[in-house]
Amino acid sequence: MKVNLEVDCTPEEARRFLGLPDVSKANEIYIDAVAKAMQGVGSFDQLQEYAKQLAPMGQMGLKMFEQLMQGGAAMAAGRSSRKGSD
Repeated sequence: MKVNLEVDCTPEEARRFLGLPDVSKANEIYIDAVAKAMQGVGSFDQLQEYAKQLAPMGQMGLKMFEQLMQGGAAMAAGRSSRKGSD
């Protein structure tokens, strides 16, 4: 037997229902700090070094950040970062 359940709620409602903490203030502070730091970055190597210092998830976080930056660079160059089907 297969049962599908569809819940229509906002992300905030889902967060509260699951008992997850509200980290929006911490996220805003983190994003602001990263944005300010990136304003002075002149090269990808400097950006990567800075990401190593900030990466809350260590090497895995750095890889995700690296992929994000490469995808952004590819899109800025006019290429799509998607590989495969939609």
